[in-house]
Amino acid sequence: MLGLAVDGRGRLVVCCQGAGALCVLDDGAVQTLCNGLVFPNYPAFAPNGTLFFSDSGSWGSDDGRVYRLGVDGELEVLTDRLPHFPNGCAVTPDGRHLWLVESRVPTVNRIDLASGEVEEISRLDGTVPDGIAFAADGDAIVSCYRPDRIVRLRRDGSTVVVAEDPQGTLVAAPTNVVFVGERRDRVVAANLGRWHLTLLDIGVRGAPLHYPERWAADA
Repeated sequence: MLGLAVDGRGRLVVCCQGAGALCVLDDGAVQTLCNGLVFPNYPAFAPNGTLFFSDSGSWGSDDGRVYRLGVDGELEVLTDRLPHFPNGCAVTPDGRHLWLVESRVPTVNRIDLASGEVEEISRLDGTVPDGIAFAADGDAIVSCYRPDRIVRLRRDGSTVVVAEDPQGTLVAAPTNVVFVGERRDRVVAANLGRWHLTLLDIGVRGAPLHYPERWAADA
């Protein structure tokens, strides 16, 4: 099990990489929404209940895709123009764009959800970006599997390191990041290198996530 997202009724949509499937966990019961995927990695909701998720493909094969799952349960490819291990993603607060990292290139990209146009926002040379979350001021927080680092990507395209651990003990191959707390003023990072969660205060508040009441699980 890799990335997950929560809807407005507390159900979890989970990328089940081992089964090549996208599943829903609802009160202890598991429902499979779609299968036959290569490497389902991370999901993100839009305000209207549309679900977007990355299928990273095989590392080095450049066969990754980004999918859209409509409220009616229809699955379609959103784009195949980000094939280099598409990974963490997040829908902007206004619901107009999906931001997504490519781990193998490595880039941060923006997809216009109305037109499907893809724009590269930043290239993070020397890193393997993995997860992404939005700050309330419009900046993005990006966790890097390599090196052991979390950066703040500013709206002007510049980056600032907000957490780094050269020894890889407290921050250790961080994958996904999320803002937590009543004021969303702290960040939790999942650390694949050490199998623990790290709680960080980076002086930034997070933007609210989207928690739709109705989506494909109801179709």
